[in-house]
Amino acid sequence: MIELTITSTTRPRVLAVFSYRYDAHLVPNLLANIAPCVDGWAALDDRGSDHVFTAEVPRRLALLEAALAAGADWALAVDPDERFECGLQAQMPALLQHPDATAHTFALREMYGPLHYRVDGLWGEKRQPRLISLREGLQRPQGDLHLPWSTFIPEPHLHDTPINLYHLKMIAPARRRARAALYNALDPNGVVQPVGYDYLADAQGAVLEAIARGREYYPPHLEDGGLWMAPVSRP
Repeated sequence: MIELTITSTTRPRVLAVFSYRYDAHLVPNLLANIAPCVDGWAALDDRGSDHVFTAEVPRRLALLEAALAAGADWALAVDPDERFECGLQAQMPALLQHPDATAHTFALREMYGPLHYRVDGLWGEKRQPRLISLREGLQRPQGDLHLPWSTFIPEPHLHDTPINLYHLKMIAPARRRARAALYNALDPNGVVQPVGYDYLADAQGAVLEAIARGREYYPPHLEDGGLWMAPVSRP
C-alpha cells in the first residue's frame, strides 16, 4: 500500500518516491534529508511481502503513478539508505527549469565510512538518474532488475548534475557481503549485470575520498550494525 504525504499548501511540483522494508527504521532520517527539497512523498511499505525480494519494476511504477496522480510534475527517487548532499535544495529550482532535461543524474557515492566514499575504477564513475519528469507520462520498461528510473518515462533526456547522492549501505563490510550475496542469488549467471556482483564485497585496492566541505549530507550517519536487508546465502 502506498502512503501519500503532501507538505505543500499548493499543488505539489516535486514528490519524493521510495519503498521500504528491512530498512524501515532509516526512513525518518531519509525524510529529514529530502524534506527541504520536495513537496511531499509517496512511500510504499513493503514489509508485508512474503518474498525475500519483491519485483522492482512494479514497485517503482506504482510509486511513479502515485506521484503523477497526485499532480506532481517531477519525482525524486531515493532509497532509505541514501542521502542527497545538502546543496540539492538550493539547486532544485534550476534543475526543474532546465530547458531540455527530463531526467537529472547524480553522482552515486558508495560510502566506505560516514565521511568517505570510494573512487577507484568503476566506483568513481557511478551515476544514476533520480529526478524524473512526469509531464510526458509513464511507461513500463523491459526487464526486471537494475533498471534506471529514467526508463520509466518515454525518450528521457539526461542531464548530469554536480550533486552527490551518498549510499550508506556500503559503509559496513557485512552489508557489502550481504548485498553481493543477494544479487548473486537474484542474477546467478550475470545476465542482467555481466560484471557480476562479487566486486561489491571486494575492498582490495580501495581508494577513498573525503566529502568536500560544503557538500555534506544531513542528518549525519549513525551506525547501528544492522544488515538493512534480508540475509541471503550465496548458492
